[in-house]
Amino acid sequence: MGSYLNIGNDGFKSMTKGIYVDKTEMIAWINSTLGTADKLTCVSRPRRFGKSFAAKMLCAYYDKSCNSEALFAGRKIASDPSYKKHLNQYDVIYLDITWFISIISSVNDIVREMQRKITEELAAAYPDVVKTDTLPEMLARVNEKTGNKFIFIIDEWDALFREAKENLTIQEEYIQLLRGLFKSSGMTDKVIEGAYMTGILPIKKYGTQSAMTDFREYTMLAPKGLAEYVGFTEAEVKELCQTYGMDFEQMKRWYDGYSFSRVKSVYNPNSVMEAVKSGELGNYWTQTETYTSLQVYIDLNEDGLKESIVQMLGGAHIPIDAGSFQNDMINIRKRDDVLTLLVHLGYLAYHSVEKSVFIPNEEIREEFIRAVATGKHKEIAKLVLNSDALLEQTLNMDEEGVASALEEAHRAGTAPLFYNNEQALRSVIRFAYISCIDEFLRIEELASGRGYADVVYFPKKGSSMPVLLIELKWNRTEDGAINQIRKNNYPEVLKGYGGEILLVGVSYNVKTQKHTCKIEKLQE
Repeated sequence: MGSYLNIGNDGFKSMTKGIYVDKTEMIAWINSTLGTADKLTCVSRPRRFGKSFAAKMLCAYYDKSCNSEALFAGRKIASDPSYKKHLNQYDVIYLDITWFISIISSVNDIVREMQRKITEELAAAYPDVVKTDTLPEMLARVNEKTGNKFIFIIDEWDALFREAKENLTIQEEYIQLLRGLFKSSGMTDKVIEGAYMTGILPIKKYGTQSAMTDFREYTMLAPKGLAEYVGFTEAEVKELCQTYGMDFEQMKRWYDGYSFSRVKSVYNPNSVMEAVKSGELGNYWTQTETYTSLQVYIDLNEDGLKESIVQMLGGAHIPIDAGSFQNDMINIRKRDDVLTLLVHLGYLAYHSVEKSVFIPNEEIREEFIRAVATGKHKEIAKLVLNSDALLEQTLNMDEEGVASALEEAHRAGTAPLFYNNEQALRSVIRFAYISCIDEFLRIEELASGRGYADVVYFPKKGSSMPVLLIELKWNRTEDGAINQIRKNNYPEVLKGYGGEILLVGVSYNVKTQKHTCKIEKLQE
């Protein structure tokens, strides 16, 4: 076993000890690509979304220097027809680019040192092959001598572009190496059986595009057939909750929210595992990076970015054009570039049908609030702080105070294009009552009586708060809102609740640009 050639199965072995979620079915998917035109796979995921776990699993499965049959016995992959055919059958070259950068004295030497170290291990493993200084040529010589094909597993391939953002020379040298390995159709098809490459950002628009166009990409925008391996599925999280006595509904609120066309509910895997290990829900994934990394991007003064953040904090989905993003952290030209980057970093989720972005869960929402509270958008920070006061005013039935607070939230947090419509008013309600997230579940357009209640905040289990049933009227009176609640019997759906219910009518007048509020108490 070496450091780069055939590193063995110790990494996967340690992963399977303790709490483990079986994702080995992914191996069958990779097996189906080996030796085909689709053999080059690039998976981009946020930090702590299991990229390195998958890479180590693949090393353990394909590496011919070890026997991993006992490790995979009883796992999902063991029942797949391709299992025995490829188990421990290949020379595997594994590269963790982040680790490699950390051990070299100068990033300028990375490509040369990488090739030197790998070719030395190849020469030691195949002493009859004349050593060469270039990796593609050395692989070709081994293949000519033995007929052996290689599988490449490259973890965090894009780390160099993040760690040496301004060093275009070394970036180009690195791209040339990758082109030599994976672009030369004759040599690649002859020598490479497959490749699995991970990164945070997609590759198709990095620098010289032609270097990487043969890779099939699976991203946070379009994971396609690998969607269920982005994180944990709902079934997997339910099983963990049952096994370890965790509250599934709370787990869902904190860590769910990533949704794709093939898999509707995907959970942050790192946070779920940390919650299960500690027995407590909390902010785990975002602790791996300080909120300042998010703050850098949301502080950018891109047109409409502030308003989009406000609306998303209130629960809205924001339409974007993700196609203009250049897949780097430097060429940020407009609002949609920032929002697309945040999807790839895991701070936002993407709805592929709506082509919109949103804050996926409570963990990320907390991080956004923390970032805006100390960021450049002081008016957003003020609104966050004022939300606690608004909730208190509502509970105290302070109608003027509620109207004034909503007016301030509307003025500071809604783009002018959407100012005069009921949907904008609902966005303001979502954001202004953001403090309700801690003790309430928000339900919009709740079917009740003879219609739909606009917004209902229902107390979570164990909370002593009343139900807030909010009806919105644009260019009509707040009394009309209360009358509609009673006339259409919206509280009917809450029959049997047994607690206090506050009816909140909110109106916005287009001519005066003023909000008014009416609050009544309904005792069930």
